[in-house]
Amino acid sequence: MHIREMMAEAEKTGNPSFSFEYFPPKTAQGVQNLYDRMERMHHFGPKFIDITWGAGGRIAELTCEMVVQAQTYLGLETCMHLTCTDMGEEKVDDALRKAYKAGCTNILALRGDPPREHEKWEATEGGFRYARDLVSHIRTKYHDHFDIGVAGYPEGCDDNKDEELLLEHLKEKVDMGATFIVTQMFYDVENFLRWVDKVRAKGIHIPILPGIMPIATYASFIRRANHMNCKIPDDWLAALEPVKNDDVAVREIGKTLVADMCRKILAHGIPHLHFYTMNLAQATRMVLEELDWMPSAHRPLKQPLPWKQSLGLGRREEDVRPIFWRNRNKSYVARTQEWDEFPNGRWGDSRSPAFGELDAYGIGLTGTNEQNRKKWGEPQSLKDVANLFIRYINKEIEYLPWSEAPLASEAESIKDELLSLNQRGLFTVNSQPAVNGVKSTHPVYGWGPSNGYVYQKAYLELLVSPEIFPEILRRIHDHPDLTYYAVTKSGTLHTNAPAEGPNAVTWGVFPGKEIVQPTIVESISFLAWKDEAFQLGSDWAKCYDADTPSRLVIDKIAETWYLVNIVNNDFHQPRTIFDVLEGLEASSLDIVPTPEAKTNGTTTTTTNNGVEASTAPH
Repeated sequence: MHIREMMAEAEKTGNPSFSFEYFPPKTAQGVQNLYDRMERMHHFGPKFIDITWGAGGRIAELTCEMVVQAQTYLGLETCMHLTCTDMGEEKVDDALRKAYKAGCTNILALRGDPPREHEKWEATEGGFRYARDLVSHIRTKYHDHFDIGVAGYPEGCDDNKDEELLLEHLKEKVDMGATFIVTQMFYDVENFLRWVDKVRAKGIHIPILPGIMPIATYASFIRRANHMNCKIPDDWLAALEPVKNDDVAVREIGKTLVADMCRKILAHGIPHLHFYTMNLAQATRMVLEELDWMPSAHRPLKQPLPWKQSLGLGRREEDVRPIFWRNRNKSYVARTQEWDEFPNGRWGDSRSPAFGELDAYGIGLTGTNEQNRKKWGEPQSLKDVANLFIRYINKEIEYLPWSEAPLASEAESIKDELLSLNQRGLFTVNSQPAVNGVKSTHPVYGWGPSNGYVYQKAYLELLVSPEIFPEILRRIHDHPDLTYYAVTKSGTLHTNAPAEGPNAVTWGVFPGKEIVQPTIVESISFLAWKDEAFQLGSDWAKCYDADTPSRLVIDKIAETWYLVNIVNNDFHQPRTIFDVLEGLEASSLDIVPTPEAKTNGTTTTTTNNGVEASTAPH
C-alpha cells in the first residue's frame, strides 16, 4: 500500500496514525534480535516501518535483506531508504529490483551523508548527484509502482542552512515525482509548524510526515540533538536537566514533552507521525501510551485475516492457510514461497511442488544449542517437558520449539483446559476455541472488515504418547462431530475425515462479500507439517549431548509419539474436545530415561478399525 494512500485514509477517517524507523544492526545476532523486536512492535499498530540505507558493501545489502524479511516473513508494510552515496546507477537498479521483488511499494529517496572518510559529499562516478535525480530515475524506471518520499529540513541540513534554497530543492524533488515528505527530527514544534506553512505556500501539497525522536536517556537526547543541529526548547532543558542522571525520570518527563509536541502537530492538521525508534521499543511505547494510541480492549488492532499476511510479491491476495502453521508464520511463508496460486485468492493444490525443503531459511529450530538450553533448561523427564508447556501457557516463557510467538490472547478462554492437558502429559502444540458469530470488531477474535461476524470451530493439536493414543481414537469414535488426523514421525496417517479436501475451521461473513474461509485443516498439508513438527523435536533433542536424560526424553517424543489434531465441527459446543480427553494421562511422567530405554525406531500405530500395525522408519 502506498504511503500517500495511508495518509489519505487517516485524513478521511480522522484517526491519526504513525510509523517506525529502524536501522541495520552491525552484528548477525543484533539483526535477529531486531527482527524479533520489529515483530513485537508491530503489535503497537504502526501503519508502516522504514529501514535506513547503509551506504556501501555489506550494510547496503543488509538493508535489502531486511526489507525482504519485513515484507515477506513479518508481513510489515515497509519503506526502503535509498541514497546516492557510493551508489552508481547499476547498484541503485539492483536495490530497486530487490525491493520490487520483496513486494515493497515505498522508497525514501535521499542524497545521503558523505562516507566517514570524506569531509564533503561527492557523487559516485556514474551515479546521481542530487536526490531529485534519484527520484526522477525511480519514477521513470518504475512509474507508479513506488510511492517516493523525500527529506524535509525544518531547521536546515548539515551543508545548507538557506531555508529558501532548501524549499526550492524540495519543490524540484516534488516536481520530479516525489509523493510524500519525511522531516528530520526536531523538538521546536513552533518552528516546524511555521515551516509547514511555508512549504504549503510554495505550492507543495503532498503529505508531510514529521520525524519524532522519543527520549530514552538524557545523554542520548543531547547527543542526537547536537548531531542533527536541532534546537532544544529552553523549557525542555529546564525540565530534563535536574533529573538527567535518572533514566526512569528522564523517560517519564520526556514522554510528556514529546506527546505534547505530537498533540500540537496533530492539531495543525497533520494526521501522521514518524518515530525514529533507534531500534528501541520502550521510549516509543511510552509516548504512544501517553497519547492513548496503543491497542487495547477499546482500541483493538485491526487485522484483515486471523493470521499475519505476507506482503511479498504475489502474496497480498492470499486468503487461505492451513491452521498447522499458525504459530510458525515465517516457516509457512518460506515453504510456500514458490507457489503461484496466491493471486487467485483460493486454496491451491498442495500436491504441487509446494511445502519446500525442511532446510530452507527459518524452518528449523532457531538459536544455538547453548541458547536453547538456556531458554528451555535441561528437562530430565516427561514431567519436566510438561512444565515447559505449562510455563508457556502461563506466559512465563515466550517460545516453544513449535511456536515462534507467545500464546495468542484468545487462548485465555481455554487456558484452564490447556493447563490440565499438559499437566497430564498431553502436550498442546496448537489450539483455538470455538466462536459462534462474534462481531468482526471484537478485540480478541475479530478480523476482517467492520460490520461482519466471525466463526471458529474448536481445534486442538497435541503430541500424545503411544500408550494413550488408542483410547483417544476409541473416544473420538463415539463423537461423530469430531474429525481427526494423527501420525507418528515414521508412521501412516490415521484419520476419520470423510474426504481429503479442506475443512474450514475459521470463517467470516461480511456485508457485500462472499464467505471468507481463511483457515483450514486437510491431509496433505498436515503431512507436510508433520515432517516439520517432528524435525523441530529432533532439533531440540540435538541441543543436548547424546545419552543424556534430556536428549533421551525429547528423542522419545520425536521418534515415537503421535501428532494429533482434532476438529469439533459443531462450533456450538466449545468443550467437547476437552471432555473427550478428560482423565487421560501419560504414565511414567516422573521417570528419568536411561540409554538402555532408547527406541529402536519401530513404532506401533492403530488404524481406524483398531488393528495394530508395526511401522519402521522409512
